[in-house]
Amino acid sequence: MNLVLENIQFLLKGAYYTLLITIVSMFFGTIIGIIIAIARLKGNRFISWMARTYVSIIRGTPTLVQIIIVYYGLADYNIELNPLVAAYIALSINIGAYISEAMRGALQSIPKGQTEAAYASGMTPFQTIRRIILPQAIRIAIPPMGNTFIGMLKETSLVSVITVTELLRSAQLLIAQYYVYMPFYLSIALMYWIMSILFSFILEKIEKHLSIYV
Repeated sequence: MNLVLENIQFLLKGAYYTLLITIVSMFFGTIIGIIIAIARLKGNRFISWMARTYVSIIRGTPTLVQIIIVYYGLADYNIELNPLVAAYIALSINIGAYISEAMRGALQSIPKGQTEAAYASGMTPFQTIRRIILPQAIRIAIPPMGNTFIGMLKETSLVSVITVTELLRSAQLLIAQYYVYMPFYLSIALMYWIMSILFSFILEKIEKHLSIYV
């Protein structure tokens, strides 16, 4: 464990990038998920089909393959991305598909009478979604979205294959230097666990706060 303590700052830097990738991917993934959910439910036949196809492709292919396609595959077309940017894009697209399903279920749970009442009061469809439907749906979707976010925290380890120095990659670099495995792997396992507990605690607080207004 002395080696771990000697290199704790390097591991903490890796943990910082893990959290950064998770938060950025969660933010943009949530936006993508909301747009896709609305497209599936409110769009015309073609838009709805496109949204369903997107969800099917993302959920039906491994996250690792998606990361490799974004980073290495796009390079074939002279689109060379910074590894961190590629990680943001790939994971945002990935998590967006899963969030869209949670949001779609939440949107469908809102009574249709609320939409009709909003229209009767003179609101446009966009105003109805933004002011009436979406706020309620987000509150309902928080619990399943929380599980997705925690899963995303752990899946950030996959971006180590494109040389992003997140937590797993940091441990691998130290292992290559010292030729010692167990202390570093146990240490990052503990750090992932602590971050997962922290995320669970924050999401639980958000859920309890929002439940007051439901």
